Amino acid sequence: MSATIEEIRHSAAHLVASAVCSLFEDVKIDIGPATDDGFYYDFDLPHRLSAEDFPAIEKAVRKLIGAKLPFVREELTRDQAKELFKDQPYKLERLADIPEGEPISIYRTGDYVDLCRGPHVEHSGCIGAVKLMSVAGSYYRGDEHNKMLQRLYGIAAATQQELDAIVKRLEEAKRRDHRKLGKELELFTITESVGPGLAHWLPKGARVRVAIEDYWRKEHFRHGYEMLFTPHIGRANLWETSGHLGFYKDSMFPAMSVTEGDGAKATQEAYYVKPMNCPFHIQAYLSKKYSYRDLPLRWAELGTVYRYEKDGVRHGLFRVRGFTQDDAHIFCAPEKIEDEIRFTVRFCLRVLRRFGFTDISAYLSTKPEKAVGDAAKWEQATASLRHALESEGLAYEVDEGGGAFYGPKIDMKIKDALGREWQLGTIQFDFNLPERFHLTYTGEDGKEHQPYMVHRALLGSLERFFGILIEHYAGAFPTWLAPVQAAVLNITDAQLPFAQDVLAKLKAADIRAEGNWDNDKIGAKIRKATLAKTPYMLVVGGREAEAGVVAVRSREKGDLGTMTPEAFIALVQSETAEQP
Repeated sequence: MSATIEEIRHSAAHLVASAVCSLFEDVKIDIGPATDDGFYYDFDLPHRLSAEDFPAIEKAVRKLIGAKLPFVREELTRDQAKELFKDQPYKLERLADIPEGEPISIYRTGDYVDLCRGPHVEHSGCIGAVKLMSVAGSYYRGDEHNKMLQRLYGIAAATQQELDAIVKRLEEAKRRDHRKLGKELELFTITESVGPGLAHWLPKGARVRVAIEDYWRKEHFRHGYEMLFTPHIGRANLWETSGHLGFYKDSMFPAMSVTEGDGAKATQEAYYVKPMNCPFHIQAYLSKKYSYRDLPLRWAELGTVYRYEKDGVRHGLFRVRGFTQDDAHIFCAPEKIEDEIRFTVRFCLRVLRRFGFTDISAYLSTKPEKAVGDAAKWEQATASLRHALESEGLAYEVDEGGGAFYGPKIDMKIKDALGREWQLGTIQFDFNLPERFHLTYTGEDGKEHQPYMVHRALLGSLERFFGILIEHYAGAFPTWLAPVQAAVLNITDAQLPFAQDVLAKLKAADIRAEGNWDNDKIGAKIRKATLAKTPYMLVVGGREAEAGVVAVRSREKGDLGTMTPEAFIALVQSETAEQP
């Protein structure tokens, strides 16, 4: 039986740990799991690992591979395991995590032994090639209060050819890294002066964001949504009622204490910056009475929330402490919920496709063992999600028992230009908050009923979505999203008046354009615009100025010849128009 890629990667991690233990003194080992791209292993040792150590470690690993050492599984008693790992404190702590009665297994590979549940390849020769990629610090168990360990990252494959393909893909991912491109293209910055995980959208990044938001709002109004704007902070009792303080407090920023009232009537109130928007949308619902004729209510908000993401978890725009969710909540009568979910799935697909994502799939997460809400509601909600996916012909997998305790959900996933999967849209039922906040509407029978509540996001957060877009397009955004859609470039100062007039016409037509009037040669100006990944360059020389035209150069198609400013405006407007 051939080994899976996960088994190859995890087994390679053991070989790397074996090599490190053989090359360096006083090595304390922790864990070495497989990851989406490869594997890592965490070490505590006096020697500071660096790229200079990689050749020696890789040589030792190749020797282990050539020896075709079997991976031998053994089961031990707890006392036997404690004795075996008495000099390995991290392994002893991991051993303590294993519940009483569960098997305690180890794997031996030559002289190396590790506490591990497996599985592994049959022998080390099943691993075709291993390459170390980087080393970084990582807190033990991901807790910033624990010791910093050294995390050694690597990749592994069944053959050298497969490994070379992985290296090529990772190099391309590195070239597309949104943190690198964000700096080069002046899109965003994160500064320690303000605080880690708090992003600043720079002017060019902000232009992209405005384009995203303008499209987002227009589509929501077209699809029957209304907009909300809600506060950034709320009293503690709001978060107590919603359950966030009970379930989510560790991910919330600490409370701020505020004095309410004067003199003898003064009281101390605790406020929290919001980690989510839903309790505020519920308060908006509670501001008046609704009947079945008013439903469904579709309320959306680009609401900025704040979460205390710890060191080691934050990553560029993908994991930040302050971010804007493209949030929406739908309040619906139960008998209308299936039609509403189908409508929502179609809307989600339309928006994601507009941004260039065509490989879209879904995961349907069903009722877990511990859940709130009666069984009939769960059955109806899950069926409506399933039928919506099937009616749209959308491929999906079922995650049995993977729903939240308060309702089933659909997660929409896209694949980017490198084939990486990203979870974006979410359609999440919630039976919990309507009960906690006593939401009602007047039914056709004149009685009070509880509405179904659906949490819905299309893009996730604007920050994370922007990072995905940067990497998907390698910074070369389609024209409708590009921060600068056209650069006007004069050859000499003699053409400056006409070039400035062209720029004014483009801006009047709502084309995002800028002019480069520097004294540089035209070749340098073109290079600058090319490095900025500008979709169009309009070159104005003496002949062009005299004829009242511009020489158009396309990022995608090269030279397009000359055209009048009006013809170029029509070209861009046609290219950026939404498809029906």
